[in-house]
Amino acid sequence: QVQLVESGGGLVQAGGSLRLSCVVSGTTFSSYTMGYFRQAPGKEREFVSAISWDSGKTHYADSVMGRFTVSRDNAKNTVYLQMNSLKPEDTAVYYCAAVYWTSHYYYRAYDKYNYWGQGTQVTVSS
Repeated sequence: QVQLVESGGGLVQAGGSLRLSCVVSGTTFSSYTMGYFRQAPGKEREFVSAISWDSGKTHYADSVMGRFTVSRDNAKNTVYLQMNSLKPEDTAVYYCAAVYWTSHYYYRAYDKYNYWGQGTQVTVSS
């Protein structure tokens, strides 16, 4: 079956950096747009970033633009989210997700994604 396994979360001070990784198995990774979403306690899940199957298109929420960078390595079936200049408001559980490339247009819509990782906690202290 399809599995998305995330790693890289943790506790970091404001201004610090973390890199999240998400390894996909059980399907053809290069057929999917990959997205990152996050959910803070008491808040709805929100879009963070997405990358097209060929890395030709990347998208970011306004709140992370210029601080986060999404990338992928199709040879390793892995997508990465490099997070720099972290702020306390970035604290959340971060999820990677996969949506078939034909639905790339809907990259912001979490309900369009086919597969999800288990989530990894990111905590930024002030």
